[in-house]
Amino acid sequence: MSFPPVEPTALWQDGWYGPANRLDSPNFGARPTGACIDLVVIHSISLPPGQYGGPEVQDLFTNQLDWDAHPYFSQIRGLQVSAHFFIRRDGTLIQFVSANDRAWHAGQSAYRGRPQCNDDSIGIELEGLEGDIFTEAQYVQLARLCQDLHGPYPIAHVAGHEHVAPERKQDPGPGFAWERFQKLVNFPDSYFP
Repeated sequence: MSFPPVEPTALWQDGWYGPANRLDSPNFGARPTGACIDLVVIHSISLPPGQYGGPEVQDLFTNQLDWDAHPYFSQIRGLQVSAHFFIRRDGTLIQFVSANDRAWHAGQSAYRGRPQCNDDSIGIELEGLEGDIFTEAQYVQLARLCQDLHGPYPIAHVAGHEHVAPERKQDPGPGFAWERFQKLVNFPDSYFP
């Protein structure tokens, strides 16, 4: 099933969300013809792991990370990835890729009977560590963003990276309060794993 391009609104212009800070990533591609953008994938990330507030995540998603700045970075040297959105601990929202395009966030994945989740999903990274708790500001921003995505895109599923790539990934992990988020976003039970 193919959907027409999202019409410009006060919130959305060419897949860019007005309330977000825009920081373009080169790590994206076109979605396959007929892709139905009906899945949100929630991730967690911090660089170096467990450290918050620095520019490293943005630098990674824009291919500007100094690989020699921290010993951990040697493990991810040369990685070219992105997400559509990144929500910092204080709720600040950054967008790296138009929601109309395919960000490189899920890798080898499958969900709701479809492989390659990057093709038809929107990736949202929360600043955090799998197993850690997330802030109230992050839950509020995530719920608002998901509600606003639900208008122009036929969102019908919300899952964690751990659900779409269970053998490889564990984020956002047990620290993410799915029930709390579900109440905030007010989506039906059928949307969730």
